[in-house]
Amino acid sequence: MTDTIQITVLMDNQVHRQGLVAEHGLALHVARGSHSILFDAGQTDLVLHNARRLGLALNRLDAIVLSHGHYDHSGALSELCKQANNARIFLHPKALCPRFSAKTDGPLRSIGLSPASIEAIETARDRVVFTPQPVAIEEGIRVTGTIPRVTPSEDPGGRFFLDPEGRQPDLVEDDQALFFDTPDGVVVLLGCAHAGAVNTLLHIEQLTAGRPLVAILGGLHLLHASGNRLESTLQALQARNPRLVVALHCTGWQAMMRLQQAFPERFAVGSVGSRFAL
Repeated sequence: MTDTIQITVLMDNQVHRQGLVAEHGLALHVARGSHSILFDAGQTDLVLHNARRLGLALNRLDAIVLSHGHYDHSGALSELCKQANNARIFLHPKALCPRFSAKTDGPLRSIGLSPASIEAIETARDRVVFTPQPVAIEEGIRVTGTIPRVTPSEDPGGRFFLDPEGRQPDLVEDDQALFFDTPDGVVVLLGCAHAGAVNTLLHIEQLTAGRPLVAILGGLHLLHASGNRLESTLQALQARNPRLVVALHCTGWQAMMRLQQAFPERFAVGSVGSRFAL
């Protein structure tokens, strides 16, 4: 694959451009030539507003990929399924499970896909591709499917449950990443990295026969990470020496500062409207 891929942040927790809007969520537009993919769909339909302002035609999407089944990554899915009525929809089957979460000692709340999102997936079932295993979206662009959990320091990153009573822990087994080949190595896009950024990289290295990491962009879910997890993640990234590290969404400011120190010339804090050509 030799065509340049352009990644545009359509939704993130922050924005620094007039006319665009932010919310707690993530959506990344991936374009190569005439082909385009949306990786996650934000918390609401505000993704559509940002796309219009940035001149991106979401009705022409070839694929929509969900990194996992949480509300802040799937909110625009219902409307997108109507507008991009030829786009294939890629998600792990466990993304459809009910999900609940709570802050420390707080009440549980639903954080799974909305009823409208689930209905949209059911209505578009002839275009849905379930991804328990790695799947090619198009030539050179793949989704990981289930990511094996092998690192002791990486947990799902919060109090997540599969039931409203909080009795069944949710390991967020549907968490997956998007990755693509460049002549110099692999670029990795993360939604929230609930499987762990290091676990994700290890899995992708197996899938790509150890190709080098060129860039990693997305949410690293280090907001409430232990010091051990943060340092282990930094060490793993430094060992792979990527040219670009872009932190978004759930990475957390402390982790962003440590990433800036570790990669002073190669780190960027992404926001709505940020664009990266790779």
